[in-house]
Amino acid sequence: MARTPTSTPMTAALGLSVDEVGEVLERASLAPSVHNSQPWRFLVRAEQIELHADHHFPAIGLARRELRLSCGAALMNMRLALQHFGIRPMVTLFPGSAAPGALAVVRHGGFTEPTSETDALLRAVPRRRTNVRPFGRSPVPESARLLLVRAAAQERGWLHVVSDREERAWLCELIKRADRLQQADPVHQAELAAWTGCREGNDGVAPEPARRSRPRPEDEWVLRDFAPGEKDAQQPFESDPFIVVVCSFYDDQVAELRAGQALQGVLLYAATAGLSATFIPQPVQVPSVRDDLRRLLGGTLIPHIVLRIGYGSPVPATPRRPVRELLLEPEPLTRSAHRVSSR
Repeated sequence: MARTPTSTPMTAALGLSVDEVGEVLERASLAPSVHNSQPWRFLVRAEQIELHADHHFPAIGLARRELRLSCGAALMNMRLALQHFGIRPMVTLFPGSAAPGALAVVRHGGFTEPTSETDALLRAVPRRRTNVRPFGRSPVPESARLLLVRAAAQERGWLHVVSDREERAWLCELIKRADRLQQADPVHQAELAAWTGCREGNDGVAPEPARRSRPRPEDEWVLRDFAPGEKDAQQPFESDPFIVVVCSFYDDQVAELRAGQALQGVLLYAATAGLSATFIPQPVQVPSVRDDLRRLLGGTLIPHIVLRIGYGSPVPATPRRPVRELLLEPEPLTRSAHRVSSR
């Protein structure tokens, strides 16, 4: 169980100043997360920064997996921010007694020169936003598609492009079936209502103040509607969107953290290309449907999230907690260090 965040002051770490560490963690906190729950917590020590998890959503069958995906995305942002400051991040996943309870530990792995590509990705971090509005009619060019596939591969993941007509039809049916099952689940609906709509504070999914489109029955790829109130029901969603599935090659906790980094890599590279993305979570949140999705992908790939990608209009940023609310109070480290996996 993660420790409770405290009013612990920010400290210097990895040779960075207090302000620089704060900037690194602020960038990390801009990652996407289920229900905008921001389930990451950070423990800052002089020689390392630890990434911990918080929150659990009992209605979502694979909630712990989604939590680790979210934290993996935050880890990707942290790595980019450290590279911007000239630090090569040395990452240990599930470090065991070296950092009890941590999902990952980041240490100073030497010095590196930030590249133009790294800086472009880091600039995309605050611009990346989940976009549930209709996308434009312009197709995603092949060059951008290849870029996104490469982004996932760089993080030991796989981006499956759903291009075959029959495969698209089956995936669409899986999305609808998962959505029906979630709509009929009162526990899931109660949780969704608790985290969406007119929430106050810096977490949850707040309604957009502007008019936006409500998905219609014929809008097959966008079924979930988070914003109550006034809608513009006239603007249709695109009928043939670019659909991809972020996957891993293994089905364990390490793979989930890596898949989160692959997911964030795909989203950031998409943002640098002027593209927007919508999460389609239903088929991976219902275990039976996720099993069918895995079979649809051939049985060897582990699906983690379905994305709809295209050219979207600007959307407002979601609220975020201040970094000071994400800090954990340090406890003495033991001398033993058991590393389960390193990047």
